[in-house]
Amino acid sequence: MACDLTAGKAPLPGGNVLRTGSWVVEHCVGPLGLGTLVVKPARHLVHVAELTARESSELGPLLQRVSAAVTAVMAPVQVYVCLWSHAGGVPGHIHFVVQPAGKEDMTRFGSFGPALQVAMGEAGRLPEPAEVERVCDRLREALG
Repeated sequence: MACDLTAGKAPLPGGNVLRTGSWVVEHCVGPLGLGTLVVKPARHLVHVAELTARESSELGPLLQRVSAAVTAVMAPVQVYVCLWSHAGGVPGHIHFVVQPAGKEDMTRFGSFGPALQVAMGEAGRLPEPAEVERVCDRLREALG
């Protein structure tokens, strides 16, 4: 699905939030909450070990920049940054999830960290597309 979203073959509420020479940033299409962004290589990669020197050199600063934008727009208690790459137990297109973790979600789900992500996934609640559009506009502005 990650490749289909990048290629415009699947609906993407909020559209691209940012593109660099090597990376694409977009709102998560899954149930990880409003303001959760995905940072993924523009080309199909299954392993971090396959990153080029250029992709690697852009990654750290980009994750910091995206995390700062999520912090500014969403005002969470913490911003989780983690690598996801499996679909059905098979490695797929790598992507870094940048997720605002707020007290409200931690209280609602009675958990934090990876357990919060699991609970949100099991609940399956997706943000409203109109809300995603609005928050993506704010995130684009924060990213400059």
